[in-house]
Amino acid sequence: MKTLYTLSIVAVTALFMSCGSKDAKQEAQKGPAVAVTVSPVKADGNSTFLSVSGKVQAVNSADLSTRFMGYVNSVPVKVGDQVRKGQLLVAINNSDLEAKRAQINAGITQATAAFKNAEKDYNRYKNLFAQNSATQKEFDDITARYDMAAANLEAAKQQKNEINAQMAYTNITAPFNGVVTATTVKAGDMANPGMPLVSVEGPGNFEVIAMVPESDISKVAKNQKVEVLVKATNKTYEGNVAEVSTSAKHTGGQYVVKIALPKADDKILSGMFATVQFPMEGTTQKQMVLLPTSAIVTKGQLTGVYTVSQNNTAVLRWLRLGRTYGDQVEVLSGLDSSETYIVSAEGKLYNGASITIK
Repeated sequence: MKTLYTLSIVAVTALFMSCGSKDAKQEAQKGPAVAVTVSPVKADGNSTFLSVSGKVQAVNSADLSTRFMGYVNSVPVKVGDQVRKGQLLVAINNSDLEAKRAQINAGITQATAAFKNAEKDYNRYKNLFAQNSATQKEFDDITARYDMAAANLEAAKQQKNEINAQMAYTNITAPFNGVVTATTVKAGDMANPGMPLVSVEGPGNFEVIAMVPESDISKVAKNQKVEVLVKATNKTYEGNVAEVSTSAKHTGGQYVVKIALPKADDKILSGMFATVQFPMEGTTQKQMVLLPTSAIVTKGQLTGVYTVSQNNTAVLRWLRLGRTYGDQVEVLSGLDSSETYIVSAEGKLYNGASITIK
């Protein structure tokens, strides 16, 4: 009996030692507590605005092409050059047009001589007819010859106007003061009608092209004040809605909206991405739970945030996110306004990691 009691004590003692060793091992595996900064969840009940993505572009921009086919003689400008209105940008070989213009000039000379001769005959027969020295038939014939000569001369002049218009497309000039942003040809290339040859943009005046879904386009109005966050400059500008498209036929249910930007900032460049926030006045909206995008954790297709448990451990909470508003994102589900989340950590966080709140 004494021996059995002794064995029972030894077994219990060994069990406690084993459990203690296991707990100590788990504590050792967890490592030291990670110092973190936390913040309470913020709920915004007044955020009645719509956020959409857009792209910056110059108000004055032109992709210049030609209606004439020919070899490029020269491109006297390069990307980044400042150009003045009327400055030559691309010169296309126009020797065949020059030959045709010479033929037309010769035709004008011939038509002019024929017209002058017909005019003299017309004036002579007009006087003779008035003196009853010419018949009606003779006067009608000479009048017809005079009208035909005048028509031939006018046709020759219009042919010259046509060739001059074509000649204008062999020397591509700047339509306004600006900067060359692209050149797609070089000397020796073949220029084809409608093919972009050079692009020019007027600096200083920029606008944002944004696509608004059909569910919200009725809330966007012309001259509406909006906030525009340009990601490259990390600045927010006050913009003004300049144009609102009334058709989404060719844009897949998205309506094009143009927002004019102020002229003050030289750091804005064409092609930069922007986020446009439209105030949705007159709408009722439930409280939104907003988190900074820097606190969001992404693993594959899942997104979440680290929260704090009652035992001071990090708990990864998976979320369903909504729209992005500048540097914040809307939380649709997975978190409420009564909870706390981890903003930053001085070490690597993982689910169940021990933490200390600074």
